[in-house]
Amino acid sequence: MTAIDLNSDLGESYGAWRMGEDETMLGIVSSANVACGFHAGDPAGIWTTVKAAAEKGVSIGAHVSYPDRVGFGRRDMDVTSGELIADVIYQIGALKGMAAAAGVTVGYVKPHGALYNRIAHDPKQGQAVIDAIKAIDPSLVLMGLANAPILKLAQASGLKTVAEAFADRAYTPDGQLVSRREAGAVLHDTQLIARRMLQLARQGTLEAIDGSTITVDAQSICVHGDSPGAVAIAQEIRRAFEADGITVRSFLSA
Repeated sequence: MTAIDLNSDLGESYGAWRMGEDETMLGIVSSANVACGFHAGDPAGIWTTVKAAAEKGVSIGAHVSYPDRVGFGRRDMDVTSGELIADVIYQIGALKGMAAAAGVTVGYVKPHGALYNRIAHDPKQGQAVIDAIKAIDPSLVLMGLANAPILKLAQASGLKTVAEAFADRAYTPDGQLVSRREAGAVLHDTQLIARRMLQLARQGTLEAIDGSTITVDAQSICVHGDSPGAVAIAQEIRRAFEADGITVRSFLSA
C-alpha cells in the first residue's frame, strides 16, 4: 500500500467542556469524523471544525451516534429501526448544512461508539443505518470496522464502503476490538502504535492481544481524538508513513 487515509473523531467539544485538539489534528489527518450533536458537539464548535477542515482540505464525514450525550455515545441502545433511521438522517442533514455553508460537502458516514460496535454485527440496526444513508444521500460512503459483516451488508444494499482499523486499540484474535473495560484495550506508546500501523499498511496484518497475527484489510486508520496523547500518536504515525514512502491521503481522493 503506497497511500492510506488517516482519520480522527473531531468536533466533540460541548460548551465550556473541551475535547481534543481539532485545529492541530486537522493538520495531520486526511479525514475528519465530525460529531453531529448526538453524542457530543455543539453548533458553534461543529461549525468551527467544519470550517477548519474545509480550509485545510480535509475530507469531512458525519460521525453519527445514538442520542447519548451523558454517556458520550458509548452506551448501547435498543432503539427501533424507525427511530434510528430518523436519528441518522437528522444528524447527516445537520452536518450537510454546515458543510454547504462552508463551501464543501460531506463525503462519508462513520457511526460512533456503541452504535459503531452494535451495527458491526447487528444486521437489524445496521440495515437501519444503511437505509438512512441511502434515504438522504446514496453517494455517501459508509466507514466501518475492517472484516465486520456490516461492510458486506452495506455493499449488498448498494453503498460504497471503506474499512478502517484503529491505531490506538488492541485487537482480539478474531479481529474484533478489545473491550475498553479490559486491561490493555487502549494503546499509548506512540512508537509501538506507529510500528503496528506500518505493518498494517505494508502487510495487512496486526498482532492481536494474545500475540497471534491477524489479517486486517483496512483503507483508513483512526486515531481517537479523545485519547490521551492523540496528537502525538497521529504525528508519529504520519512521520513513520512518510519516512517509509507511504502517502497520507483521503480515501475519497483515491
